[in-house]
Amino acid sequence: MKFTSFSEKQLQLLSWWCRDGSDDGIICDGAVRSGKTLCMSVSFVSWAMACFDGGSFAVCGKTIRSVRRNLVVPLLSVIRSIGFKAEEKPSSNIIYISGGGRTNTFYLFGGRDEGSAALIQGMTLCGVMFDEAALMPRSFVEQAVARCSVEGSKMWFNCNPEYPQHWFNLEWIKKANEKNLLYMRFRMEDNPSLSQSMIDRYKKLYSGSFYRRYVLGEWAATEGLVYPFMSEDGMYCDVPAGGFEEYVISCDYGTVNPSSFGLWGLQCGVWYRIDEYYYSSRREGFSRTDEEHYAGLEALAGDRDITCVIVDPSAASFIEVIRRHGKFDVMPAKNNVIDGIRQVSTALKEGRLRICRSCSDCRREFGLYRWESSGRDAPRKEDDHAMDDVRYFTATYLTGSGDEIFAVALDRQEVIY
Repeated sequence: MKFTSFSEKQLQLLSWWCRDGSDDGIICDGAVRSGKTLCMSVSFVSWAMACFDGGSFAVCGKTIRSVRRNLVVPLLSVIRSIGFKAEEKPSSNIIYISGGGRTNTFYLFGGRDEGSAALIQGMTLCGVMFDEAALMPRSFVEQAVARCSVEGSKMWFNCNPEYPQHWFNLEWIKKANEKNLLYMRFRMEDNPSLSQSMIDRYKKLYSGSFYRRYVLGEWAATEGLVYPFMSEDGMYCDVPAGGFEEYVISCDYGTVNPSSFGLWGLQCGVWYRIDEYYYSSRREGFSRTDEEHYAGLEALAGDRDITCVIVDPSAASFIEVIRRHGKFDVMPAKNNVIDGIRQVSTALKEGRLRICRSCSDCRREFGLYRWESSGRDAPRKEDDHAMDDVRYFTATYLTGSGDEIFAVALDRQEVIY
């Protein structure tokens, strides 16, 4: 792989361990696409190979899949280009890296939930690197840190900011000096591979607290409307003329709470929410049964060929009713609230997702859906039913894997080490 000249902050990240060596680790946070992840992984491997032989190291992400995509694939390309040999053992999640007569072992771990701490327990490590540390359980991070008992071991953390009261901000970033850690904050401008037009594009994708976090790199509290930009002119449209290439229905199911079903149509690469079924027992004065809600689902679908119906995974009885009728394929929704809100926000701003004016209850909820005032990342559990079905569709079908992948092709000059 070839590189342009590194920014001053990237050079500091690459070489901090070469200086007096007094810091026990490093924390890098800040904006998305700021170049911190690749530079940290290259620095981590370079430090490991310079300081240890026959050592064991841990490379941690939220999942093994994200570790491989975000770190391993680009990292192996880089380290091989600068002279290291790397042998990957995918079945055992191990990478052996050799160079200069030394060989070290790098173990890959996913810190998905509280039970993940048991995976790393009992190991003895020379160092550990956490990619997106703020997305991992505290128990996993602290268990992995406790494994670094070899003399000269160091800890490496990178993440994008979350809410100010997040445990990682309070216990690690705020206490970086106390823990003898170097702390660095990155901005998009610290990544010389990003053009100004690309930086401007990212700035347009986010608003509110997400803008402060992902663009400014701040640990910002959520406040106000979840989707404030949906009050702008032009964010709603008429149902487009002509046919649609595909149809999907997304469902947030409720008995006491409202049920909201959205009908989505694909036209020219854009998904339109063209119609809806919205039933509130409080508003209407009586509840509906699963079968009555299913009749509403069939009426919404009409004679269209529906690819699938995406349903709140907790609505087990309604999912069973849909399956029993045998007319629609049913898919349980992905239900990570904050990731889903971010994905909806991005898709709406990019124009990949459009809400039609015919969806009156959905439009009403966009104007009411607000963040909790408790300081934690959580929307209020009110006026959120159409918002949930929009999120289910986006996270489960539009985005697919739930992960965003960015590819940037650039002409770069080779750096000589």
